[in-house]
Amino acid sequence: MRSLAVESLSIRGFRNLASVDIELGPRLNVLSGENGQGKTNLVEAAYVLATSRSFRTQKIIELVILGESTASVRGAVREGDERREQSVGLRAGVRAVRIEGKKPSTHAEYALRTPAVVFHPAAIALSSAGGTERRRLLDRIALHLSPASLSDGESYRSALRARQRVLETRGEGAVDLDGWEDIIVRHGLALSQAREIAAGVLAPAAASAFARIGAPGSQLELGYERTTPPAAEAFRAELVRNRRRDRARRSASVGPHRDDLAIRLDGRSARGIASQGQHRGIVLAMKLAEIDVVAGARGVRPILLLDDVSSELDRDRTAALFAALRQEESQVLLTTTRPELIDTGELGVRHRQDFRVVAGRVTAMSRLS
Repeated sequence: MRSLAVESLSIRGFRNLASVDIELGPRLNVLSGENGQGKTNLVEAAYVLATSRSFRTQKIIELVILGESTASVRGAVREGDERREQSVGLRAGVRAVRIEGKKPSTHAEYALRTPAVVFHPAAIALSSAGGTERRRLLDRIALHLSPASLSDGESYRSALRARQRVLETRGEGAVDLDGWEDIIVRHGLALSQAREIAAGVLAPAAASAFARIGAPGSQLELGYERTTPPAAEAFRAELVRNRRRDRARRSASVGPHRDDLAIRLDGRSARGIASQGQHRGIVLAMKLAEIDVVAGARGVRPILLLDDVSSELDRDRTAALFAALRQEESQVLLTTTRPELIDTGELGVRHRQDFRVVAGRVTAMSRLS
């Protein structure tokens, strides 16, 4: 399997990172500093370079430093023996992506080139909150298994919004509803199928990871739960039948936006019975499974971004995470307020680069090798 690493980052006007240029190590990069200094922003910038999207917000304007109109992230990426330049330019409502100075044909083409997996404090919502984060997880995996799922998702959501505007402005008898509902059905069925396939691949990998890090004897099961009717005519009929209801509630009653990834612990819904520690173990297992599934689909170990994981994982699960990292060949970017407590054993002794982040400025510390 080929190696993958971001060799350098050049960041301009991104959150509180006005001007940052750093060279990263190929394995473990520890970003330390007090809270609020920009550590998470640096990890977020690396994720934007890899995927063109943020893991913290869907609003591009929030990524641009106050008082500026644009931001950019550029980087050199090495994959195996090849090196390429990637860049993402940001301004209100617009993402301009380039690979070797050329615009890719689709955003999916860009996002597939440099896979990255991020673990951040909000990730605990994967198992304990509503289905939004779980659907996003399935979409990330589906992108690598079926790249067309990205455009299916975008077309589906756009058609949903258009249908809702028609319902609210012209009522459930408007003649153009049929056309929007045809688009919803076509792309919604494709999206739901892609997510179901992703769930089927993720489930055994997550169960295996949980068996390594969870409580002895406990079993994790994942399964796709559909609200989307499996046949086009049935889906279309449900949309027509629920027009009045959807107009009142301001949202479609059926479709993949309401599907979910069920998480069961020992046969019961994890949301109802899991302790906080068990939720953390489930999330960690799902993240480790995401790495394995993406690696298998893409042929490279994805870059791993760990933002303040010690605040979310207890000592045993933190130790399990670092044990897994020692077996990985991934590049890792890790944030912490206490770099001296990051014990990665032989991995840290051989390949660790430390950086200090203070008020949006990043300084490379001595390299251990």
